[in-house]
Amino acid sequence: MGDIVLINISGKDRKGLDARFTEILGNYRVTILDIGQAVIHEHISLGILAEIPCSSDFSLIFKDMLFEGHKLGLSVDIKPVDHDSYEKWVLAQGKERRIITILGQTITAGQISSVASVIAEQGLNIDAITRLTGRISFVNPQPRPRASIQFSVSGTPGDILKMRGSFMEISQKRGVDISFHVDNIYRKNRKLVVFDMDSTLIQAEVIVELAKLAGVGDQVDRITESAMAGEIDFKESFRQRVALLKGLRQEELEGITRSLPLTEGAHLVTKTLKQLGYKLGILSGGFTFVGEYLKEKLGFDYVYANELDMEEGVVTGKVRGEIVDGEKKASLLRELAQKENLSIEQTIAVGDGANDLPMISIAGLGVAFNAKPVVREKASNAISTMGLDGLLYLIGIHEREIKIIDTV
Repeated sequence: MGDIVLINISGKDRKGLDARFTEILGNYRVTILDIGQAVIHEHISLGILAEIPCSSDFSLIFKDMLFEGHKLGLSVDIKPVDHDSYEKWVLAQGKERRIITILGQTITAGQISSVASVIAEQGLNIDAITRLTGRISFVNPQPRPRASIQFSVSGTPGDILKMRGSFMEISQKRGVDISFHVDNIYRKNRKLVVFDMDSTLIQAEVIVELAKLAGVGDQVDRITESAMAGEIDFKESFRQRVALLKGLRQEELEGITRSLPLTEGAHLVTKTLKQLGYKLGILSGGFTFVGEYLKEKLGFDYVYANELDMEEGVVTGKVRGEIVDGEKKASLLRELAQKENLSIEQTIAVGDGANDLPMISIAGLGVAFNAKPVVREKASNAISTMGLDGLLYLIGIHEREIKIIDTV
């Protein structure tokens, strides 16, 4: 092995810069061991780790590189790297890797500092930082401001539960979402995304709207409170609430469906994911008549929800078939993964309620969206500062790619 050197080049970016410096190295038959580059506001930072086969060439390379840098107005720094430290660096490539994503309407230095401090406290190293959202204009501000930065970190956390708690505390204090998940072969190969429906895809709880229409809103609220207090289980509470809907007509259900507001970003996230080849499913404790409407409107492949029993166009107050609760959602996710010949690690689940936790916990990427506190505490990934399309940034899709797909 020859001499190893670390070359750092910085200054104003220009076309052909990489070609000029690598041409110099090529003249001396240099092997590139690692290379990385970042450009921020037309200023470049280029790093090259290289092996010089002939030690006597070091001074010549140093002189040529400095001269080229002087001509281009760039700073060039070349330092030797001893073989032992190089080998330690090589061995470190087997470390665990995680992706940590910050989401918010804007991202401040203080927010980044807080997150970076937790990363350091856990003994992790930040290997790369990437901005996923577009450039910000002060002349033409975005109607829906959003910002996302992604950290690629290596190492094993000292205390992953403490890290999650620290991120949650930062999120609550600084008004930003912080998500983290393991960076592995499955991260870029997920192909099935399932969503809860009520308060996730739509900004409403359908059973509440139906109860208001039937004039039994207060009674349904009391049953819901009883279920949340643990006095009755979900299935029993659901049957009791549905029983109160007896007498509603088909046309009234259709009227409710047309008036339900979609969650911000629902159109964009489903369109983008479909264009990228994902299969999409709705797994809901709500009702099939709404799910089928959304399937047609947004292009979903699968819908599983509860079916209201109807006779001659009138709700009987009963449910047909098995009630979809939290455990059923998890079971359905496994079934869909198997049907699509995917491992469970290749799936994504998004929801807001406690009955979404079973599917969120088993999915390769589980996301709490505008979630209740109990759900937010148990999920490693959350979106609350932007619309449902924030999921695209968690997956690692850049805004420029989203815009290209949105114009198709």
